[in-house]
Amino acid sequence: RRYVAGGRCKSTARLDGKVVIITGANTGIGKETARDLARRGKVIIACRDIAKAEAAAGEIRAETGNQQVIVKKLDLADTKSIREFADNFLAEEKELHILINNAGVMLCPYSKTADGFEMHLGVNHLGHFLLTFLLLERLKQSAPARIVNVSSLAHHGGRIRFHDLHGEKRYNRGLAYCHSKLANVLFTRELARRLQGKSQRRAEQFSAWLLSNVVTANSLHPGSVHSELVRHSFVMTWLWRIFSFFLKTPWEGAQTSVYCAVAEELESVTGQYFSDCRPAYVSPWGRDDETAKKLWNVSCELLGIQWD
Repeated sequence: RRYVAGGRCKSTARLDGKVVIITGANTGIGKETARDLARRGKVIIACRDIAKAEAAAGEIRAETGNQQVIVKKLDLADTKSIREFADNFLAEEKELHILINNAGVMLCPYSKTADGFEMHLGVNHLGHFLLTFLLLERLKQSAPARIVNVSSLAHHGGRIRFHDLHGEKRYNRGLAYCHSKLANVLFTRELARRLQGKSQRRAEQFSAWLLSNVVTANSLHPGSVHSELVRHSFVMTWLWRIFSFFLKTPWEGAQTSVYCAVAEELESVTGQYFSDCRPAYVSPWGRDDETAKKLWNVSCELLGIQWD
């Protein structure tokens, strides 16, 4: 059981006066991440299902005694909802220190988002890509700040099929999930490169300033977790129940997310991929800088944004 549980975040860092956003935090890994961080500071739970989110937030408030656990509407399958969430947040909050892009879908039957994107790509990658874009300036203003993208070991099975990004020619829901998780890794890599490039230029004149004004971006594999993520597959749901002893609990699965969000030793670490609270191996496709750059540009085109 201890082996299956994996690494644990041992940091006792406080987040007093700091603001955290966690997407998809009404259940599973996201909820446990919110529960931990609510013991440290202010947490905003961003979810599509407001009723479930309020129930989760009420439970966390009662357990932690922290009344600054706030629920906000966010549907990552609809860019209009993402923009409304960002506009409301920026109007109400003057700082943002940690953005955890946790929400995701897995093994969905073929479907598209409100904007016509294949569901896995649209929610897991493009939705979080747009959300990060809209909130990045506030993260920079609040630096030091962190962006944490929840990916998966499944990225090893993914490929970025630019000729058929939305699976209209060929669709396999298992592979579609893998492709979207690879997109998370590549997005993190390219985002970190761009942020680091600007920081390095500034560092030539302001080295001390750099240490306290950095925005980092890292991705992670939470482990195989007994959660609702497999709800779209009867077979996977059945297997998850049978082999639950060999799966992480949601609390155990949340440990690497918490680690990436608060660990002191990661203050200036960026562009890395973690599992069990330590650096992990990234597939060759996840280290392809040219693919990362192309995916960035294509994502901007699909979303109708300019992010230089």
